[in-house]
Amino acid sequence: MPLGRYFLFVGGVLLALLFVSHAVLPNIPPADRADSGADKSTIRIHSDRKWPERVVYDTSIPTIVPAPIAQADASLAAPAATTAADISAKARVREALAQLPSPDAAQPDLKKPEPRPQRKRKIAKSHAGPPTIRVAQQPRFGFFDFGTW
Repeated sequence: MPLGRYFLFVGGVLLALLFVSHAVLPNIPPADRADSGADKSTIRIHSDRKWPERVVYDTSIPTIVPAPIAQADASLAAPAATTAADISAKARVREALAQLPSPDAAQPDLKKPEPRPQRKRKIAKSHAGPPTIRVAQQPRFGFFDFGTW
């Protein structure tokens, strides 16, 4: 509740100061817009950059419809290919594997590469780091002890 009393007291004092200042200080006449010294003419900014021309799409023209393809005579046409539903799954896999090139036919003259001679590995020597130095510290106390927070 002390916070509420604070705002009530300070708000009351500020409101009283506002009323006193309004009564004591002289009223300033409002400035007319025609009499103001500021030039409020319109400022137009033009850029030197030339933007590309506007693209206009004419949607009144009907869309282009492709010409119908002439149907060939059924007796001259090639026999219809069998659909995927007519062929069993095993036959499809067999057909796919039959079309793959054999590994021997693809690279007949390829010989095994000769193994490279193994180089002897060099193991780096372990280097000892700088020696550690121990220093005595003063004990901390009060607010200067950073470990208490």
